[in-house]
Amino acid sequence: MAIQRVGIVGAGQMGNGIAHVFSLAGYDVIMTDISQEALDSAMALIERNMARQVTRGRITEAEKTAAQGRISTTLKLADLGQTDLVIEAATERETVKQAIFEDLLPHLKPDTILTSNTSSISITRLASRTDRPEKFMGFHFMNPVPVMQLVELIRGIATDEPTYKALVEVVEKLGKTAASAEDFPAFIVNRILMPMINEAVYTLYEGVGNVKSIDESMKLGANHPMGPLELADFIGLDTCLAIMNVLHDGLADTKYRPCPLLVKYVEAGWLGRKTQRGFYDYRGEAPVPTR
Repeated sequence: MAIQRVGIVGAGQMGNGIAHVFSLAGYDVIMTDISQEALDSAMALIERNMARQVTRGRITEAEKTAAQGRISTTLKLADLGQTDLVIEAATERETVKQAIFEDLLPHLKPDTILTSNTSSISITRLASRTDRPEKFMGFHFMNPVPVMQLVELIRGIATDEPTYKALVEVVEKLGKTAASAEDFPAFIVNRILMPMINEAVYTLYEGVGNVKSIDESMKLGANHPMGPLELADFIGLDTCLAIMNVLHDGLADTKYRPCPLLVKYVEAGWLGRKTQRGFYDYRGEAPVPTR
């Protein structure tokens, strides 16, 4: 399976990062979203992030120019039909993802590999709604994509070996490391990470510590680069809640019950950095704990 043209659905935080690393690795990339504003914003962010890499000596100006020239954008999902690999990086809602694949299917080449960047949703279930479950996989990048080295590869029950091997080769060409995960709720990283974040929210909820003391305890006491509440804000509290709900619903274990305080923050629209308020308030010069 020779993969050269890559289609990316979604130009948000994950989609633009995926476009960034694929273009630098020599792939031709076409990225789509539902608004031109989102596409323009993504291209501007890619330019800024690549410029930062040039400044730090990670890439040359010529490599930056060539990579940007390999990215095109479109508002038409059908334009991704002639790609060799499609990576869906839309919002973490199963109905949205299913609708995207349904709209895409009539336009695809027979051998196009379909993947989802989902962080928790069943790959087997998503694949079953397509015409090629054997050519469907979970392709989970970590955020921020240009910086993080890991990619989780998740096989659905029907995924065939050539598809898996093709994606292992792609990850190697990107200069990243693949971790193979079985198709169970939240896979490996979020199966471990999200309950830790949820427990940190419970620790706050029960008054064991405030935001600052919880984050400092984990940074200085466990040598974590970011505290769990700071990390939750970075990820997005709505995403954290969505993954906890997938774990709770999928595994039916009360230890995965989302903390009521996490639910409350999401209900308030305090989703973290992207809304300027979460466990920290980002509207001033420096982040200020909200509890």
